[in-house]
Amino acid sequence: MTARQHLLSRAHHVSSALLGSRLKCARQPGFNTVQRRLRSTDSQLASLLKVSPEVADALATNKPVVALESTIYTHGALGDDLYLEDIVRKNGAVPAVCGILAGVPTVGLGTEEVARMVNEGAKKASRRDLAYLVGKGLTGTKIHGGTTISGTMVLSRLAGIRVFGTGGLGGVHKGGENSMDISADLTELGRTRVAVISSGCKGFLDIPRTLEFLETQGVLVSTFADGRQGNIDFPAFWARESGIKSPSVVQTEAEAAAMIYAQEQLNIETGLLLANPIPEEHAISRQDMEHAISVAVHEADEKGFSGAENTPYILKRIRELTEGRSVPANKFLVQSNVKRAAKIAVELSKLMDGSRSSSQAAAFTIQSPGTLKVKVEIKPEPSKVAQQQQSNTADILVAGSVALDLSCDYAGGVDAEGNKVVSPLAHVSNPSYITQSVGGVGHNVALAANKVSEEGQVRLCSMVGDDIAGATILANLEASGLDTTCIRKLGREYPSTRTAQYVAVNDADKNLVMAMADMAIFSNHSFPTYWNSAVAATKPKWLVVDGNWAETDIQTWIEAGRKHGARVAFEPVSAAKSERLFAAPKLGGQLPLRLFPHASVDLASPNQYELQAMHSAATRNEYFTHSWFEVIDTFGMHGSRDKFVRLTSAEITDMGLPQQNIQLLPYIPTIITKLGSKGALVTMLLKPGDPLLRDVHHAPYILARNYNDHPHVGGVYMRLFPPVETVEDVVSVNGVGDTFLGVLVAGLAMGGRVENLVDVAQRAACLSLRSHESVSMELVGLKSELRLAVERE
Repeated sequence: MTARQHLLSRAHHVSSALLGSRLKCARQPGFNTVQRRLRSTDSQLASLLKVSPEVADALATNKPVVALESTIYTHGALGDDLYLEDIVRKNGAVPAVCGILAGVPTVGLGTEEVARMVNEGAKKASRRDLAYLVGKGLTGTKIHGGTTISGTMVLSRLAGIRVFGTGGLGGVHKGGENSMDISADLTELGRTRVAVISSGCKGFLDIPRTLEFLETQGVLVSTFADGRQGNIDFPAFWARESGIKSPSVVQTEAEAAAMIYAQEQLNIETGLLLANPIPEEHAISRQDMEHAISVAVHEADEKGFSGAENTPYILKRIRELTEGRSVPANKFLVQSNVKRAAKIAVELSKLMDGSRSSSQAAAFTIQSPGTLKVKVEIKPEPSKVAQQQQSNTADILVAGSVALDLSCDYAGGVDAEGNKVVSPLAHVSNPSYITQSVGGVGHNVALAANKVSEEGQVRLCSMVGDDIAGATILANLEASGLDTTCIRKLGREYPSTRTAQYVAVNDADKNLVMAMADMAIFSNHSFPTYWNSAVAATKPKWLVVDGNWAETDIQTWIEAGRKHGARVAFEPVSAAKSERLFAAPKLGGQLPLRLFPHASVDLASPNQYELQAMHSAATRNEYFTHSWFEVIDTFGMHGSRDKFVRLTSAEITDMGLPQQNIQLLPYIPTIITKLGSKGALVTMLLKPGDPLLRDVHHAPYILARNYNDHPHVGGVYMRLFPPVETVEDVVSVNGVGDTFLGVLVAGLAMGGRVENLVDVAQRAACLSLRSHESVSMELVGLKSELRLAVERE
């Protein structure tokens, strides 16, 4: 099967009946079309998007298509002789000018339509403006909108266009770390999979910070070598060189097409920026441009030109200071970019068809259908955005689920003999009290931590679908004070993107009888580049990962946390999902988790069933190897049953919980087993010199000491913390364990120690037991108590 056939096997072909120029069913192979994306529930939205018959046919038959922006006509100063559509056609592709024509989002504007927009006047339309202009059009106010780079990317993605040729990208303005004047083009690249070919960003912008921002957004930035060797500069619009090295280099259009193809097949949802230097014969020297830019920017600052007025003023002054040379240079670079975009689109179309020339084969090879090997060297610079924009950082990053929870509490009743019936009956409808709330393990942990932390120190990274449940969750998160910048909303172009939901059925005593969970959005979708970017930007002290993710994503999160200096806590979620932490060995027999003293995970908080499942998975997947035994052997654990009984109880020991904790310690040095009404069992692997080894008050809880001068192992601490109170008026058990972990991690992020924080965490859990919400709103009252526990020595 060819690459094109592989993608066409999932595609719908374009309908032969197009109603006028409305898109009825246009499909670009390998891309989700408007009809597929919007399906029957969104038929009204599908009817809003107008796609010209030529573009619709090209997309349906895998002809090369290049998107073009309309602001270059409606708001540009380059004249009406750009001939961009002609350049696209001469180089083998179909042009698709995007814009809002009289309130209608249109892909494939004709020459007369563009002229109408210019003559009648058009507003500049970025992503934020699209709904406003289209909504106005629906209510009778017909406004034109010339789409910017971000606006054009949105319409291109809707129509299924991969390649977009333009002039220069927006970016971070000088002083942007204070003014936050950052172009929407950059954030659009971070969330919309379209390849943008431009001559870098405008030369008067802060190029280093622009590149760093794009890196944090997970955007591939690659500059065409254009005959040059080695590491080359990222272009500065009018100048071929900026003095700033490009993160990576692309040699040919075939390589660029291969990257676009790979991005799609890897399901990476960010855009690509392919920087094309202005042709040498039309370029202005770097020195001349730096002088003109310096003067123009300085004058703009002195005269108070900021925001939307800043760029037009600077461009006007640059035109004057370069004696008009900047205008033809701008014109030539746009034409060059569009030409290169067309060539890339042609190569991509060939790749989709499985057609490769010998010169292309040197750049990339198809190993098997849908698998691409690209010979491109990419050397991204380390991210510094989080260091320069302190508002991006947080003490705690929770990577986990957020869901809409339904709690169904059986109302109870009496049987024929007058006895109280506590449990709901099977196969019939039961009277109950049903409440709805926002939950999900990750959400609950983050919310609990947020309630007892300083403002802005907790961030949740999760996913929701583009549906009513997702909108409800986002509104609730904002109302509760949780930052939503790391919540990713997946559209209907993805399968199984229903917002997660959890239904709990409890008996009359509020004990869980059974639960139903739809968490497919987390196990079916993976965005490893985005996960890494989130951790890199946030720089958390603690990263909490819940077990709702797929095995590979759990490992991705853990590795990202360790890479960026975070301590990692794992919340197992359920017995079945807890096993995902101890995944099967990788190819070559390498285990995904590392051993103490370089353990991948610092802390886990399972209940007894999750602990047993984790231990079973570790046994089944052969984690208890020779290297593991070398750590275990330092404990000197011989004849320990009596010690286990003394430190816990005969019942807990006979259940095997202390033994399982000990055996997992080399992989998770701190395990807090939640035992419900029996309290919490803390088991910790202590390093030499740990204060607990010398504290007489904690001496009874030292299960074992190492007397062999081991460089890393000092002893083992085991302590059963009894419950802080008995809760009789239980309202709901949902979120209780999550509340416990959230408050505990909040204390750890403040510098506290586990043994001093457990009782406060238990008190928080009791508050949630008495609450209809998964996390009690009364947790804020524990702030001072948590602070005292943190400061306790």
